[in-house]
Amino acid sequence: MNWQSIFSVSLEAIIGSTTIAYALAAIGLNVHFGYTGLLNFGQSAFVGVGAYGIAMTVSTFDLPLWLGVVIGIGASMILALLLGIPTLRLRADYLAIVTIAAAEIIRLIYRATDLRKWTGASDGLQGFSQDFYDLNPFKGTSGINIGDIITFTDRETWILVVGWALIALSCLFVWLLMKSPWGRVLKAIREDEDAVRSLGKNVFSYKMQSLVIGGVIGCLGGFVFALDRAAVQPDTYGTEFTFFAYTIVILGGAARVFGPVVGSAIFWVLLVFIDAFISEAINHKDVPSWLISTTQAGSVRYIIVGLGLMLLLIFRPQGIFGDKREVMLDVR
Repeated sequence: MNWQSIFSVSLEAIIGSTTIAYALAAIGLNVHFGYTGLLNFGQSAFVGVGAYGIAMTVSTFDLPLWLGVVIGIGASMILALLLGIPTLRLRADYLAIVTIAAAEIIRLIYRATDLRKWTGASDGLQGFSQDFYDLNPFKGTSGINIGDIITFTDRETWILVVGWALIALSCLFVWLLMKSPWGRVLKAIREDEDAVRSLGKNVFSYKMQSLVIGGVIGCLGGFVFALDRAAVQPDTYGTEFTFFAYTIVILGGAARVFGPVVGSAIFWVLLVFIDAFISEAINHKDVPSWLISTTQAGSVRYIIVGLGLMLLLIFRPQGIFGDKREVMLDVR
């Protein structure tokens, strides 16, 4: 088998754009779930709003990219308010129901044929990332090349630099917030919101602020996702995106600043490594064709990683760096 190819794609996945986008989405979800105890099952909606914010601004309305960034962030804040106002005074499971439904509604709106001239319907939108890559300081260079094992083009290098800068800023922002009195109130709400309310704190207001902040950070992941692919497609932002983000948060450790980043890197490197290993084994006849085909390799990798995650939740439910007490939520 070509082990160099297997390790090459696996190492690239550790710092790749997909890892960055999911890490940003998971950092936002960690603010919701890990620190505040909000069961937001619609993080994909915030990611999709960010992606379509810049895509529609540039591709549909021919407006500047920076305005699309502002619109995407503003739209994610409005979405958080629309989701939070009717639900944050209720039990956590109501928020879960509303957010997962809202995410599907938004995805179906993007797919609607009546809105094709604005959203592109199921085909999505393209041709909105050129302004971003025109700012590329690495243009014309060879990008990143480490021993022919890790290679990224100049375009990929630019999105990696921007993406990891966003992760660093987001982690620093979350760390500073959670070390402040505001962050300590959030953690107290997660443990027992009735006790916090008895101390005179406006629990609804704190929850709303958390929902907005986590949604905006998730929106940044949508920017990276869209600009890296230079295209948006509505089915990319389905419920499985949120479930992957939850997996990443729990894998790295809930209520840990760097937990989502480490979790995203581990999650994607495992998926890529197993997929590449199985594909190479099939191509070199190390695995009989009657047992598994190359088209089935993608499904098998999810089965194997899923089994590993099940064992992790059984024997270490707090994740790699987490504390078991951080996932014992009060959902009254």
